[in-house]
Amino acid sequence: MKTVITLAAVTVLLAACQSMPSEPPRATAQLQPTKGNKTIGEATFEQAGNKVHVVVFVQGLKPGKEHGLHIHEGGDCGADGMNAKGHFNPYGKPHGNYASAARHAGDLPSLKANAKGRAKVDVELDIITLASGPGNIVGRSLIVHADPDDHKTQPTGNAGGRIACGVIKAD
Repeated sequence: MKTVITLAAVTVLLAACQSMPSEPPRATAQLQPTKGNKTIGEATFEQAGNKVHVVVFVQGLKPGKEHGLHIHEGGDCGADGMNAKGHFNPYGKPHGNYASAARHAGDLPSLKANAKGRAKVDVELDIITLASGPGNIVGRSLIVHADPDDHKTQPTGNAGGRIACGVIKAD
C-alpha cells in the first residue's frame, strides 16, 4: 500500500512539474574594455514572446557623447574587439536604425552618455532571439563603439573603434 501511495505522489508531482510554465530563455554579456580603454558594463537579454528584451548599462564613456552599440557575429572579443568580426546580419539586410525594418539583426539603439559617462539602453527587438534559429544571439559579441552610429554608412554605421566588448552567454 505504501508503494502505491508513493508512486501516486511521484506521478502527481511529475505532472505538476510538466504543467508549470518554464522560465523564458535569458542571456548576459559582461562588457570589458578593449586595449587602451576604460569602458565597462553589462547587458541582459530575455526572450519575451517573439521579441528579446535587451537592457544594457555602460559606464566609463565620454560624458555627453553618443556611442554606437551592436551585436557582432563572432563570439570572441580579443584584446581590441576585432575577433568579434562584423555586425550580426543573418538576413542579409543593409545597416540601419534599430527601429527600421531594413537593418542588421545586430543594429541596436545608440548609447547616450550622461554627465557622469554612464548610459542605459532598454529596448525590445523583434529580429533577434535566444531560441534556436538564424537570429540566435547566444555566443555572439556585444560591442560598444567610440563614436555615434550614423545609421547610413555601410556596413558599420561609421561608429568608430571598439571600446568595450562582451560575449553573450546563455544563463
